[in-house]
Amino acid sequence: MFPVTKDFLGKPAPPNYVAGLGRGASGFTTRSDIGPAREAPPGAEGSGARDGPRNARSKRGDTEAGGAAAEMYQDPDNETGLFATLPYDREDAEADRVYAAIDAKMDERRKSRREAREREELEQLQAKRPRIQDQFSDVKRQLATMSAEDWESVPEVGDLVGKHRGKGRLRKLDNDPASMRFTPVPDAALLRSQQLGGVLTAVDPMADGLTSTLAPGAADGLTTPQDGTLSTAPSSDRVDLVEMGRVRKQMLGYQLDKFSDSASGSSTVDPRGYLTGLDSMVIQSESEIADIKRARTLLHAVTSTNPKHAPGWIAAARLEEVAGKLSQARATIARGCEECAQSEDVWLEAARLNPEARAKDVLAQAVTHLPQSVKIWLQAMKLESDPKLKKRLVRKALELIPNSIVLWKTAVSLEEDPTNARILLSRAVELVPLAVELWLALARLEDYDNARKVINRARKAVPTSHEIWLAAARLEEQQPGHEDMVGTVIDRAVHFFSEKGDIMSRDQWLKEAEQCEQNEFPLTCQAIVRATIGLDVDPEDQEATWLDDAEQCTSRGSIQTARAIYAHAIQVFPNHQDMWLQAAFLEKNHGTADSLDELLKRAVKYCPQEEVFWLMGAKEKWLAGDVDAAREILGLAFDANPDSEQIWLAAIKLEMENRFFDNARVLLTKAREQANTPKIWMKSVMLERITQRDDAALQLLQTATAQFADFAKLWMIQGQIYEKQHHTANARTSYRHGTTHCPTSVPLWILAARLEEQVANLPIRARALLERARLLNPKTPELWVEAIRLEVQQEQRQNGTSSTASSVGRGVSGAAASQLLLAKALQECPQSGLLWAEALALAPRAQRKSRSVDAMKKCQDDPILIMAIARLFWSERKLGKARVWFGRAAKLDPDLGDTWAWWYKLEQQHGSEDQQKHVVQACVAADPHHGERWQPVAKDINHFGCSVEQKLQLVTATLESP
Repeated sequence: MFPVTKDFLGKPAPPNYVAGLGRGASGFTTRSDIGPAREAPPGAEGSGARDGPRNARSKRGDTEAGGAAAEMYQDPDNETGLFATLPYDREDAEADRVYAAIDAKMDERRKSRREAREREELEQLQAKRPRIQDQFSDVKRQLATMSAEDWESVPEVGDLVGKHRGKGRLRKLDNDPASMRFTPVPDAALLRSQQLGGVLTAVDPMADGLTSTLAPGAADGLTTPQDGTLSTAPSSDRVDLVEMGRVRKQMLGYQLDKFSDSASGSSTVDPRGYLTGLDSMVIQSESEIADIKRARTLLHAVTSTNPKHAPGWIAAARLEEVAGKLSQARATIARGCEECAQSEDVWLEAARLNPEARAKDVLAQAVTHLPQSVKIWLQAMKLESDPKLKKRLVRKALELIPNSIVLWKTAVSLEEDPTNARILLSRAVELVPLAVELWLALARLEDYDNARKVINRARKAVPTSHEIWLAAARLEEQQPGHEDMVGTVIDRAVHFFSEKGDIMSRDQWLKEAEQCEQNEFPLTCQAIVRATIGLDVDPEDQEATWLDDAEQCTSRGSIQTARAIYAHAIQVFPNHQDMWLQAAFLEKNHGTADSLDELLKRAVKYCPQEEVFWLMGAKEKWLAGDVDAAREILGLAFDANPDSEQIWLAAIKLEMENRFFDNARVLLTKAREQANTPKIWMKSVMLERITQRDDAALQLLQTATAQFADFAKLWMIQGQIYEKQHHTANARTSYRHGTTHCPTSVPLWILAARLEEQVANLPIRARALLERARLLNPKTPELWVEAIRLEVQQEQRQNGTSSTASSVGRGVSGAAASQLLLAKALQECPQSGLLWAEALALAPRAQRKSRSVDAMKKCQDDPILIMAIARLFWSERKLGKARVWFGRAAKLDPDLGDTWAWWYKLEQQHGSEDQQKHVVQACVAADPHHGERWQPVAKDINHFGCSVEQKLQLVTATLESP
């Protein structure tokens, strides 16, 4: 089957035919079509002859045509050439010079940045796409070393492009069924193939035939092969193709088996480590390869010009290692060992690069050149796995280097028997008498008597070492009954160094004391502090310096050192309250109850008028459950401070907390006679309220308000009692008198406004009271919040809805008055977290997130705002973020009880039992007392005596989920 041949293929093209013109192509002419250029005639353009009239006209026509085209495509905004006909005078030259100067100045302003940018872009381009000559620069240098034979062995360049193109065309024809040609095979070819049997006989056509051509490519040549060019007769040039293929297959299988299996029959490929090896392969970019080539060239120059330079060989070997050529790296470092045989770093690098077995040989060779190198001996010891061989190497090294402390320490560490170690150390201190570490190690292995002898010998050998003196003190501390000797040894040491003039600084002695504390030698630590704490400190700076030292030691966890500093400072300043107080806090936080009690007893002995020590001692006894001991301490405090309000209040609180109300009433009566302070009167009123005796409380209030009219809490309690008895008029009178005498009391104004709005149902009067309060107390966020909530409640009542005033998610529609007040409040108090929290509560749900961002910009560390944002996350069910923000708020202000209550509410609904316990424990530790939702519950007389955990439960029960 043959393809149909087109009839026009052998015919000439028609006139003016352009190939592809029908499909939109355009013809073009190349230089190969027109041939080489010819010389121009004498009258042509560009020749040396003068232009004739015809040429002149032709030129003029071309110029006119070019000018018309230039004008046609000229930029309309370009005015160049408009004044070309005018004369060019000095003003024009001056103008051009000025403009040129301006252009140069503008170009100079950005020249450095432009050049830097262009330089950076050029470097990036060269790194990304390096030039060919840069990549093969090192190879081109090696061409100079090639001989003539090497150049002759370079193969000739073949027609690779045409060859591949032909193969591709044939492959395409083979795969295209439409282009395939099927030709019947002649019978003669089949018969010949059968006769050959796979054996090919190749006959040289020049041997039996004739090939003659008269001229290359000429048609009249003569090619006359003789018959028998391909003959079936036997020949010496027989090639058996079948046998060749079989042998080739066997060789390939043999090579595959050789690579796949080792001599033992196991696979040489680790299937588990194969992927790990692939991950460890470093794929280098072209820029990295170029850098490696440049570095290789540089290091080759270094090692060539200065072959005795050891760092150059090490750098060259490491470069090859980084490049992945480990064998080349080993060869390089081997040459380095030959050139720099006296450099231990080169030998160590060679050992590192070689396998373990080869590394041992390298180090053995290194020892012959450097027998005094400790590093080489230690590296050789590390390569040995047998302990006996290690000991043998170390001892051989000690024979050559007997004064090496490192080798002696290594030898001792290898000994498992203390007796052998003691023998080695005895010999070591004889050979290296200045090695303090060896003396101390020998002393630790000896008994008490021998250790003292060793330390005395060491002190004589190294008299300037403080470690030996400290070791002597620690030795005495370890011996029972010799505790008094510790201070004596340290005092002698400090005195000895003072006489020698080699005095350690005070800070160094304190560091040694802290080190002794870490090694569990508290007596030595205390002795060092007592002997050295006063060094180089002026008497007027001693108290402040010692307090600072104690605080720093406490922050580093050195409690014994800080305790010793306070103990010494108290002895020097026994009447200073600050010193005793800091020591008491240290014992409270890091000591025991007995140590704190002992310290407080000493404190009240030296500072009996300081109430804080009496109160701290009584509280510790009360918390421990020993009420009688607390009463005893407060009784002694009364004797020392009969008119102290704090001690009276502490004694009253002790009786009331333990519900001894009669005893408390007796104490209050005495206190009103002796101290007569408003707080004592308030405690008296509170006691009567707790015992449900409101009439007695009102009588006390009549007397108290007459004496202490400027004490706002008395007026508030009186008004609350009247509210409880539903005496609105009396309550209003109490609040009015209170605001008159105490106009700056914000809680009093708020209580008066709430009475008018909630009890009397007179919001107009409440609004007037709040406005008056804001006039008297400007920039008070609490008053603004109360006014805003008043307007919100009125709007909700008008809309027929009711909602908790402080709940998150309170939606307000048409709340014009409240929004107006909120805007004014934020203008007056822009950094109030309370106001921003209220703004979040009043904002629609879609605006809360943006409003919270604005709030954080104004007051990012306000605990009330952070608590409100945490509730916002809670409402969006982002519980993880809510916990984080509750924790942040609690950390900023642990005394804010509302934060703990809301956090505990969250854990009750969505947290685990452990998370709830964590919040409760943290709240109990913080012991909060303030908060908008916390105080009404905590100060309720019905909840008197409740613990912090119980108060937390009660407050949480009043909260609603956001």
